[in-house]
Amino acid sequence: MFKDFFTKKRKYATIPSERQQPSKMNDGVMTKCPSCKTIVYSKELKKNDNVCQSCGHHFPLGAWDRIQSLCDEGSFREFDRGMTSVDPLSFPDYAEKLEKDRQKTGLNEAVVTGQAEIESHPLILGVMDSQFRMGSMGSAVGEKIARACEAAAAEELPFVLFCASGGARMQEGVLSLMQMGKTSAALKQLDRQGLLFISVLTHPTTGGVSASFASLGDYNLAEPKATIGFAGRRIIEQTIRQELPEDFQTSEFLLEHGQLDRVVKRTELRTTLAMLLDMHAS
Repeated sequence: MFKDFFTKKRKYATIPSERQQPSKMNDGVMTKCPSCKTIVYSKELKKNDNVCQSCGHHFPLGAWDRIQSLCDEGSFREFDRGMTSVDPLSFPDYAEKLEKDRQKTGLNEAVVTGQAEIESHPLILGVMDSQFRMGSMGSAVGEKIARACEAAAAEELPFVLFCASGGARMQEGVLSLMQMGKTSAALKQLDRQGLLFISVLTHPTTGGVSASFASLGDYNLAEPKATIGFAGRRIIEQTIRQELPEDFQTSEFLLEHGQLDRVVKRTELRTTLAMLLDMHAS
């Protein structure tokens, strides 16, 4: 064939050897930081709340790990543990993917809610987990957050919510989008009662979540270098036909432009939240 004339062919075949195969013994023992490329023991990384001690890069943190790092020992009492999403649109493979994520994370949904204490200050706490369907907001996620708001209103307690989401869950269609209005209305009731709502935005917080409850806090805090925004960078550049700044849609960019109150390192979040809860304690 004429095209073969321009095709370079390898002179010798390469057969993978046993030495080229990654060792299964090392799986999960070491972790490489994507920012500074430092290799650290995974156990040491976990002790530091999944924050790289060399450069401060914040790795994703699961819901239960965050609850353990924030709350007073033994104080967390979970709400609506058995609540799960259904498959209202019979979306192909959706039920199987939900079950796979349940087994992988040990969670029934992408958010864990409950009552807890931080340095003896009682509060209602919600923590989203990006490892479950990328933290996407389905009917169950919206319902659990709305019920957490109702619990805060009934008990007259502050509500702290850690947001981490890729946005609305497309497999549930318009039912997912309806959660934006439902959660916002529930937070409005807290506002009417003069109760505190603190939103902590973590990487990533995007789409319908960033456009609804995540941005409605009396205090909007964020972890360093978290991606926060609505539409993707490429879509915005194509729409406005302009090149965006390098740090666009980062927590530091939003802080500089007045959309956040403070960027807080993960290792300082417990102290910061305790200070705010103490300031607003009745």
